[in-house]
Amino acid sequence: MIIRRAGPMDAGAMADLLNQIIRKGGTTAYTEPVSRAFVMQKMANAPRGSAWHVAEDDTGALLGFQWIAPNPDLPPEAADIATFVRLGKTGLGTGSKLFEATKSAALALGYTWINATIRADNAGGLIYYQSRGFEDYHRLKDIRLGNGQIVDKICKRYDL
Repeated sequence: MIIRRAGPMDAGAMADLLNQIIRKGGTTAYTEPVSRAFVMQKMANAPRGSAWHVAEDDTGALLGFQWIAPNPDLPPEAADIATFVRLGKTGLGTGSKLFEATKSAALALGYTWINATIRADNAGGLIYYQSRGFEDYHRLKDIRLGNGQIVDKICKRYDL
């Protein structure tokens, strides 16, 4: 497995992977399909202090991606994290390897902790972040998603 910085050429594969997760439902706050252009714009407009990584197999196929970025609702020493792993490829170490790269990037960017906000009904996501050492510190109640669904979200913290 290869972990590297993500770039504009990865946007199409990242959108395809994310759309598979969106179609399955229940694990991401995204509820509508995204395009390559959407991912490219999100990467291009990422604020200073962001870092994006992809995981590829030996053939160059995308296994997953992860990013951190500052969030105006968090203190400046904290970054938000988002993680997406290809359906059917979870549990193979992709998330662990991505997180190692992300932790290094977060430290280099001067962060002291990372925030993960996960849908309360996303058991896999909650387990993933818990297994990395993230600890619950806040619960957001009755959050309306883009499709109108109401969910709670759990905020987890990882001290670097």
